[in-house]
Amino acid sequence: MTALRTGHIGLNVTDIARSLDFYRDVLGFIVIGEGKEEGRRYAFLGDGDSLVLTLWQQAEEGYDPHRAGLHHLAFEAASVDRVEEYEAALRAYGVDFAYDGVVAHGEGAASGGIFFHDPDGTRLEISVPTGVQGAPAPAESAPTCGFF
Repeated sequence: MTALRTGHIGLNVTDIARSLDFYRDVLGFIVIGEGKEEGRRYAFLGDGDSLVLTLWQQAEEGYDPHRAGLHHLAFEAASVDRVEEYEAALRAYGVDFAYDGVVAHGEGAASGGIFFHDPDGTRLEISVPTGVQGAPAPAESAPTCGFF
């Protein structure tokens, strides 16, 4: 057997239009399919080559970090400059950030990024595997992506 890899991520959302505004217009995903039937609204979002994320309007309440399930969803950017471009767009949109600016994944780590919440409160990360040497780490004892 070979190791599995992630195919796509599906998120339950409370308001598909609001979530599309965020994931399409702010994060830049491309809509590759939609269901607009009342009670069965969804959107398939891609990166131009493949399906990345599906949104399902079937949640009645926002994300709850105290329930079992998704902890956070992480996207990888091509460079620190690109992470900073996303940060600027997200700030203009009024997004709630967990930390100020690009932070390291841990004390002395070369990897890191930005940590924030989508319109339903789902925890998100945009990071890079290298390039953030010298950036602060919000906590010495735990990974930045673990407790936001």
